[in-house]
Amino acid sequence: MSAPATRIFRSVAADITAHVPSPDRVLAEPPPGSGLKGVPGNQGVPLIGHAFSMFADALNHTRRRYAEYGPVCWGGGPGTPVVGVTGPDAIGEVLANREKVFLNAPGWNFFIGPFFKGGLMLMDLEEHLFHRRIMQQAFKHDRLVGYLEGMNPAIARGLDRWAVNSKIALYPEAKRLTLDIATEVFMGGEVGAGADKLNKAFVDAVVGGQALVRADVPGGTWHRGLEARKQLERHFYEQLPAKRASAGDDLFSVLCHAESEEGERFSDEEVVDHMIFLLMAAHDTSTITVSMMAYFLGRYPGWQERLRAQSQALGKTAVTHAELETLTDLDLVMKETLRMNAPVGIIVREAARDTSLQGFYIPAGTRLMLNIYASQRMNEWWENADHFDPERFSESRREDRSNQYAWIPFGGNVHKCIGMHFGGMEVKAIIHQMLLRYRWSVPADYEPPLDYGTGPMPGDGLPMRLQPLNG
Repeated sequence: MSAPATRIFRSVAADITAHVPSPDRVLAEPPPGSGLKGVPGNQGVPLIGHAFSMFADALNHTRRRYAEYGPVCWGGGPGTPVVGVTGPDAIGEVLANREKVFLNAPGWNFFIGPFFKGGLMLMDLEEHLFHRRIMQQAFKHDRLVGYLEGMNPAIARGLDRWAVNSKIALYPEAKRLTLDIATEVFMGGEVGAGADKLNKAFVDAVVGGQALVRADVPGGTWHRGLEARKQLERHFYEQLPAKRASAGDDLFSVLCHAESEEGERFSDEEVVDHMIFLLMAAHDTSTITVSMMAYFLGRYPGWQERLRAQSQALGKTAVTHAELETLTDLDLVMKETLRMNAPVGIIVREAARDTSLQGFYIPAGTRLMLNIYASQRMNEWWENADHFDPERFSESRREDRSNQYAWIPFGGNVHKCIGMHFGGMEVKAIIHQMLLRYRWSVPADYEPPLDYGTGPMPGDGLPMRLQPLNG
């Protein structure tokens, strides 16, 4: 099925299933005398639950459920009942995880474990801490400075290939660019002719986690995800011996040689697992952010000119890490884009034992979906939440400080994204060079239809006309 046809199918299915009667009931009766309430909600459509609404219209789906049930409710999800958690207080209680009861691994493994097993996000407690300590060596400040030096020419080469004075689909172009950057910086080489095949493998692996039929049936979404995982493993294992022998400063080489304080290293399997997950995360989330920043700057040309003036004032294309920090307006726009279109829209957890959340009884084995995307787009916590307003992050306002968990596009606490500074640096460097080359716009009433991958992404490819700035 083509992408437009898939969007239409999802939209129609979501509209139909949203109106299918389903009796309300609590997820599970609380233990007598506990003082806890049962989590309210309903199954939705038998077998598939609310899956179509979740992925076809995540924002309005969550808003409806919040209005009806409040910050904690349950519903049938893709292959499993899930408890939706909305708002900074409820999400914060899960992320703080003071009793170490809400776990990453079993939550994420159900959805994406077969495709991204061994990734840092799919670990907990001591295992997570051990792997994170070793991996942190690859994201220290001095390494970020070095990564940016390699990034700048890669961005320039990528933008050289973009067509100007004609309409382009910005999202796939940005995806190729971020994959090229991640490959050069993380792997020390260019993807070359295999770029499209590698890109498709990452996409198939991400989408595999959304499969309603979770079986290895040829032609199915789950099957394509499993085949994509095999392809990615072959790709990295082929290069592993050379990286083990290399003294390079790319991430692949660093992971091959990184040691804990006790001298422990990653095994070959662990290196490959981490590379697959990190490369996916680095180029998928950055692609969404670059694309949606470009969209908002096209829709609000005043902000585009404001950012361009700051970038032009630097007087150079290849910026240093310190110079990026001076582009304060660029930082405001990136933060507002991450608020309005969180590239990781949902965080998943599972309860390791019977527990409670906001006074509700959560039985062991319950899967939870933390609604980051929707929570950052609700008027309960943000002024005029659907309006693009980067100034809300200015020092005079700082709406994000209303609650520690109001703005969390990178997650929070011990599982906060290890690559957040790398990702922010990459996005800013790309937009900086775009501003120096092009001027672009979109129709005032245009809003891209949103598909769902790691988060909401432009389903129409984000058509946009680029004009050379000095042409």
